[in-house]
Amino acid sequence: MLISDHAMVDPSAEVADDVSIWHFAQVRERANVGAGTIIGSHAYLGTGVRVGRNCKIQNNALIYEPAVLEDGVFIGPAVILTNDHWPRAVRTDGLRKQTADWSLVGVTVHEGASIGAGAVCVAPLTIGRWAMVGAGAVVTRDVDDYSLVAGSPAVQVGWVGRSGHRLRASEDDPTILICPVTNERYRFGPQGVLKPI
Repeated sequence: MLISDHAMVDPSAEVADDVSIWHFAQVRERANVGAGTIIGSHAYLGTGVRVGRNCKIQNNALIYEPAVLEDGVFIGPAVILTNDHWPRAVRTDGLRKQTADWSLVGVTVHEGASIGAGAVCVAPLTIGRWAMVGAGAVVTRDVDDYSLVAGSPAVQVGWVGRSGHRLRASEDDPTILICPVTNERYRFGPQGVLKPI
């Protein structure tokens, strides 16, 4: 385990072996970080955030509770996962909001998904397995497995395989998509869900 002397890791956080936490990162109370994960400089993990194994959270990323990142998730520099659909600093009576006044909602990022630099994910929402969110996107609704989304608000612009490369239609069978790097093949199943074959 490599934790910078300048990182702030709460004693109640559970940090597995082989985790790297760089300068000025903050890991809050009861957060859980899986083995092999790297947390970059100035990144923030909120109270109770759960991070799986072998994730990479780049510099200045802000992961607010109750976010869940499954194994192998990539969070690019300056990504923000929000947690409040109706944010206000004060209540309607003008008094500052207290902890009990917040109704937290989270972002769940499934296995292998990647969120590009500067993207904002507006909770509540789910990013599907091996999906990819383009840099600078503003995600306001769920993202399907293997989807490639971009823009503000983010819309689907294609499909990606587990390598992260955009899938191409097979010349022999247009219902099959192929990864140009690994040659893995994918087909649409029920309800239009893309799956490897």
